[in-house]
Amino acid sequence: MVGDRLYTQEQRGEQEVVVCYSADTGDEIWSHGDAVRFTEVVSGAGPRATPTFHEGKIYALGAKGVLNCLDAATGRPLWSRDIVADSGAKVPIWGFSASPLVARGVVTVFAGGPDGKSVLGYQAASGELAWAAGEGQLSYGSPHLARLGGVEQVLMATDAGLTAFHPTTGDVLWRHGWPSGDGMARIVQPAILSDSDVLIGTGMKVGTRRLHVTRGDDGWADKEVWTTKAINPYFNDLVIHEGHLYGFDGIFFTCVSLEDGQGKWRERGYGGGQVLLLADQGLLLVLTEKTGEVALVRATPDELQELGRFKVIEGKAWNHPVVARGKLFVRNGEEMACFELKLEDGK
Repeated sequence: MVGDRLYTQEQRGEQEVVVCYSADTGDEIWSHGDAVRFTEVVSGAGPRATPTFHEGKIYALGAKGVLNCLDAATGRPLWSRDIVADSGAKVPIWGFSASPLVARGVVTVFAGGPDGKSVLGYQAASGELAWAAGEGQLSYGSPHLARLGGVEQVLMATDAGLTAFHPTTGDVLWRHGWPSGDGMARIVQPAILSDSDVLIGTGMKVGTRRLHVTRGDDGWADKEVWTTKAINPYFNDLVIHEGHLYGFDGIFFTCVSLEDGQGKWRERGYGGGQVLLLADQGLLLVLTEKTGEVALVRATPDELQELGRFKVIEGKAWNHPVVARGKLFVRNGEEMACFELKLEDGK
């Protein structure tokens, strides 16, 4: 969401579209379509990623690898690339899912190509290929901008582990090898804890690892602080609050200590949902996977304390909810809804 506009991606028949809606009314403002259709039996048809807004432009990656740059006001195409052709990658079994990252004039996307073409960087203004680097070939996560050791860098979690790239050159600053095993892709975003600590989460009982990254006279060094099986996040991103992480371990909503990786509590009731942190209120907003409900949960390591829940949407919901401008936005593969959020006194 940017200002009073919502940007998203949809499948409309044989057209894969990037679409802009009014956040106030839900009316469509513009759409841009490509003659592309991706589908599979588990998640259905359509693009998987979220568009990125930067300096008046929308950057959107489709499920088969079409990377578009569009004018955010009108949807007018500015440039387009095919990341499959540029990297030699194959379309992943679940489709390309990485949201483009724009930093220092370069648009970075995960491609998963062979021979050092895991991650691609394009000039944001022209679409010209700026660099290709990295070795990981399986990921449904997105490039992640971070500052570690005082240096801005792009982190990418893949089947090979975690790699840090220079945003404009693609030079590999450091890498932590942690194979996910059995051809399994990593999905969730790395979580930044501080200027020197980062979490990598992996599903299918591989676990979550805390890394300590430092920069010295001899270059970069990374050290494992702990690895835990208390949470194995698959496609459900986790959140960090006051020394603890909250997220999903399969169908269990879970709290884990950041100090030692020990689990504090784990409870059912939300399926494999999604969670947002409302940090200023110390609350977690949880979207259930199958019942289409939103629950408010107190962010405390003592026990799960649900404060209430209400129905927001019909059917399976794997998309992240969004809270912006006093409104809650939710969507799935079939519909989208908006709810106004009010304070307890009704104002």
